[in-house]
Amino acid sequence: MALTRHQNDVKKPGAVSPRTPEGISAKKNKPVRRALWLTGVGMLWERLATAFWPLVTLLALLFACLALDLLAFVPARALLWLAAGVLVAVIAAAIWGGLRFRRVRRAEVVDRVDRTLPGRPLTALSDRAAIGGEGALWQAHLAQMQKVALTAQAVRPDAQLSRRDPFALRLVGLVALAMAMIFGGVSEMGRGVSALASTASPPGGELAPGGPSWEGWAEPPAYTRRPTIYLNALPEGERLELPKGSAVTFRLYGSGTEVTQDIGAALGDDPLAPGMRAEKSGRIEIGDRRFDVNVLPDLPPAIRAGSQPVRRADGRMVQDYQAEDDHGVVTAKAVIDLDLTGIDRRFGLAVEPEPREAVELLLPMPRNGDRKQIKGQLVQDLSRHPWANLPVKLSLQAADGIEQMASSDPMQTILPGRRFFQPLAASLIEMRRDLLWSRENAGRSSAILRAVTWQPEGFVDQRLYRELQGAVQILDNNELTEKQRDDLAEALWQAAIQLEDGGLSDALARMQQAQQKLSEAIRNGASQDEIQRLMDELKEATDAYTRMLAEQGKRDPGERFTRDQPSQTITGDQIQQMMDEIQRLMNEGRMAEAQVLLEQFNRMMENLQIRQGQGQGQGEGFGEGQQGGAMNRLSDSLREQQRLSDEAFRDMQEQFSQGQIGQPSENSGDLADRQRQLREELGQQRGLLPGQGSEDGDSAGRQLDEAGRAMEHAEQALRDGDMSGAMQRQADAIQSMREGMRALGSMMDQRQGEAGEDGEQATESQDGQRALGGQRNGSQQGQRNGEPTFDPLGRERGGNGDVIVGGDRIGEGEIDPARRARDLLDEIRRRSGQRDRSEEERGYLDRLLDRF
Repeated sequence: MALTRHQNDVKKPGAVSPRTPEGISAKKNKPVRRALWLTGVGMLWERLATAFWPLVTLLALLFACLALDLLAFVPARALLWLAAGVLVAVIAAAIWGGLRFRRVRRAEVVDRVDRTLPGRPLTALSDRAAIGGEGALWQAHLAQMQKVALTAQAVRPDAQLSRRDPFALRLVGLVALAMAMIFGGVSEMGRGVSALASTASPPGGELAPGGPSWEGWAEPPAYTRRPTIYLNALPEGERLELPKGSAVTFRLYGSGTEVTQDIGAALGDDPLAPGMRAEKSGRIEIGDRRFDVNVLPDLPPAIRAGSQPVRRADGRMVQDYQAEDDHGVVTAKAVIDLDLTGIDRRFGLAVEPEPREAVELLLPMPRNGDRKQIKGQLVQDLSRHPWANLPVKLSLQAADGIEQMASSDPMQTILPGRRFFQPLAASLIEMRRDLLWSRENAGRSSAILRAVTWQPEGFVDQRLYRELQGAVQILDNNELTEKQRDDLAEALWQAAIQLEDGGLSDALARMQQAQQKLSEAIRNGASQDEIQRLMDELKEATDAYTRMLAEQGKRDPGERFTRDQPSQTITGDQIQQMMDEIQRLMNEGRMAEAQVLLEQFNRMMENLQIRQGQGQGQGEGFGEGQQGGAMNRLSDSLREQQRLSDEAFRDMQEQFSQGQIGQPSENSGDLADRQRQLREELGQQRGLLPGQGSEDGDSAGRQLDEAGRAMEHAEQALRDGDMSGAMQRQADAIQSMREGMRALGSMMDQRQGEAGEDGEQATESQDGQRALGGQRNGSQQGQRNGEPTFDPLGRERGGNGDVIVGGDRIGEGEIDPARRARDLLDEIRRRSGQRDRSEEERGYLDRLLDRF
């Protein structure tokens, strides 16, 4: 084998110049150059981290202390010494790092990369033959080394900081820095720097030229959600308006400056940091400045209930409410107490009731956003409460941030509860009510139980008979304790449910279990045969459940299939249509859409109750009253989408003012969740849309599908922080919903015309309006009564037929929305032409002009 010699050896005259990694091939050595460059950058980071990690840690801790205002806990005398010590430590760390830092040399980079390659090809390529010349064998050797060199990869850097910093002080600094960036602020840093400056001021109170002699801050109470005001930035003579309870603090630099005020009690006793609590209007004087303070009173909240509470199909109580406060409602609750004066005191209610505490239910509050004006709904199951179906007094209470309370006027109503129509079940529920009313009714309840269980053959099954006989023995042989009474009441409830439903609860459970199994199979990607088998099980369970509902409905001839609201009627054909739609989506492989519709179907079936109405066919789908209900629900969805778009626009304005365009805000998640809920509600309305198969009905369905897709894109844009894109998609959804409502209104007008040709006259029935889907007659009647109604596009109409948009009435001599839009556009143009505005703001205004 030929001998080789490194390029640093003495060259012979006429020898070939030594080769280097750059000389492999200018066109073919890109992998080598990239590996060397990345490795060099990593080695530079190693040298910097090794040398300067103590300095970076000290600076991070110092920044965190200033941003979190930790210097406020350091005594003034020790603050200067602490500052001097920190300065010395920073200088020492910088010098220590500078002495340890070494520049990265190219030869070191080549050597590190070369060590990772077999045969060290980069070194071999720089060698030359010592004897024998560079013949064919040598050239083959170089070609082989060149091929290996082209596989070079960057070497991962490793500063070995864990060995150099065994106590992980660098991690402490990084955590402190992260906490400061999340929870700290510029104002706190200003206070810390000011505190250092005050300790460094020369004796006698003289300040450095140009420095302020004081700084002040006004911090409103946290529950008001108002920002802290920097008093030095206020213009001369501007009146300072503060919520009651605001903390006004100052920092004095040097002597000779005094603070006088008459707005409230002092805070603290530090002469260099005076403060006061704003309790009344007055003035604050400091140096040559005077602040006229207007203390805003914290008004108590207000709360009021909606209409009378209603009973849902499952027996739950639904109560609407509205609450407001100038700074935001903190908590609200409903208080329900028994109304003894409204009770018919006969039979088991003749004795005095055992004392019970009033029922207190927390009202649902929005987790995010503004709580100054709240519209909500309390949904609670009180069907098992002893006062169910009895007269009660319901009042609402609200509290603000300083615990000011407000109460609504008591409302006399019947506490909604479940109704029982099976005679024996109804008697058991009445005995349960009597026992919970007072245990003195034990003897009376025992006698009634003996009567209803006499000759049980063909009337009461054996298992229930034994349970009722056991209840008789308990009532006869013991003085009931509270626990025995409650246990017996629960047993009577379960027996009544079994008698009333006749297995309906089990059928509902089987249907829910079948739905869950099918949903799980779709999520896990089960085979088509397995999904079809589970779909068949769901159909069987649904059929069994609806049959039992129909049998139960025969006990109450005044009812038919309904969901939550009486206007939302569902027929057996519509249930089958939803099942067929789920089947079609699964057959087409659209499993995600099938699962969404399956969940909506499950919620719909849970809320079903039975009503058997005269003349209500099962094959006609929605009737005319149902068309009006569909229009009303679409109108509500349209208004909700418009409100959601307005809130997104306000959120984008806040982002713009804070310079956070393109970033998700704290409200983005809540807006996206509301957009998802609205999309799901629209999908449910789409599945139950009337007029399927007709031209207008199919057109309305297509438009709602477009609206649903636009809502889905808007939801994703909200989660990504793309408020502009979200608003565009929301605008598309609003437009599609309006087109769908126009198509639905056209279908309703056509059906009205057909009804008119047949000589049928639309009349108002006991339950509402029939003709025109309940929509047009409702508008006419509302106009006659002077009450607001809604047109087919979801716009509110006044008593004289004028359309109301955004609170403004569009009629003769009133505000025109087109004129309002033109005024808004002119204002945008005017502001975009003002050159004193920032480039970001003018760019934003230009984009608005491009859109509109």
